[in-house]
Amino acid sequence: MKKHEWEEFFDREADYYLQEPFTKHTKKEIDFLLEEFKLPEGAKILDVGCGVGRHSIELAKRGYRVTGIDISQKMLEKAKEWAQKKDVEVELIKADAARFECNEEFDAAICLCEGAFSLVGLSDDPIEHDLAILRNIYKSLKPGGKFILTALSALSRIKKATNEDIANGVFDPNTMTFFEELKAPDGTKIPIRERVYVPTELYLMFKMVGFEVKAIWGGTAGRWGKRKVDMDDIEIMVVAEKPRE
Repeated sequence: MKKHEWEEFFDREADYYLQEPFTKHTKKEIDFLLEEFKLPEGAKILDVGCGVGRHSIELAKRGYRVTGIDISQKMLEKAKEWAQKKDVEVELIKADAARFECNEEFDAAICLCEGAFSLVGLSDDPIEHDLAILRNIYKSLKPGGKFILTALSALSRIKKATNEDIANGVFDPNTMTFFEELKAPDGTKIPIRERVYVPTELYLMFKMVGFEVKAIWGGTAGRWGKRKVDMDDIEIMVVAEKPRE
């Protein structure tokens, strides 16, 4: 069976992922998340698109029970190695975030730094793919459970887009997707598609699924804060909650 394009890319990226500049803010990011979640030690947290486990492992070090899911087996293998080195336990599951089902309920969930959301396959429906991820996370949360997402912002991407990009198929304004070939660290070129968002669209999608949106902030890695999204933000952060019954 042919791998999903993003699975192929991240399998090849796994050994090099932690060299990416946006991965250097893990502790500050966890501080921010925990201040927002206000969870007691031992609470259960779901990390969707966990990659090599940089958020999952830091959360586990601080006393939380974490389940991480990711489409890439190689990323999960790195996460397992790293968790063992840090002497923490993290449950790691290979799954497509748009198709997974969990048999337990979590106190909170995260989906950060395009681990799953915004990354659509060439054959995926670019609207249904990310809606499915939101639905699956919603089902996985306890009533009152909080969820923090970062998604690719359309504002900065569209500012740089041209009519030539549309004509050449690089940007599709009907689906808000960008196409390109990513070069993996081993030199392999992999065609990929990314979905970008404006804040109002994210708000409506969260409401469609059933979430209460608590805040929308600028979510670019290294610039997290309770501030308005600006035109240079690479990412948008959404803080939401599953309503209590």
